[in-house]
Amino acid sequence: MSTTEGQVLEFELGEETYCVSIDYVTEIVDVGDLTTVPNAPRHVEGVMDLRGRTTSIVNPKSVFGIGDSGAEQRIIVFDPEIIEDQSAAGWLVDEVDQVVQISDDQVDDSPAADSDGSIRGVVKREDDFVIWVDPRVVHSN
Repeated sequence: MSTTEGQVLEFELGEETYCVSIDYVTEIVDVGDLTTVPNAPRHVEGVMDLRGRTTSIVNPKSVFGIGDSGAEQRIIVFDPEIIEDQSAAGWLVDEVDQVVQISDDQVDDSPAADSDGSIRGVVKREDDFVIWVDPRVVHSN
């Protein structure tokens, strides 16, 4: 496994906690008015104007096969250069928790058969686990 030390942003999708490297995140915003795009992939909820830039809003619950609770309250906006996307993109999440520092010894390989590489690992905490996802892989699929 590659070096996994650094800071991650933890967020909620349904009943589970997930995280992404904070290096990919440019900002966190409230859910605004979304414009539905006809014939878009089912995981694309729509687009919104974010500081004059058209931003695609993705529902990671659709990508990861999580039941949709309809509780999405925040959008994590990713740096388009880091995720190697031509346009700005954001994820619709239920709740944003915190930014935490993690070290190599806290991260295990994913036990799931993750053929696309979207799961970077599982972060061990005292009483639970956090799924570490790679938004670059999700947006390249």
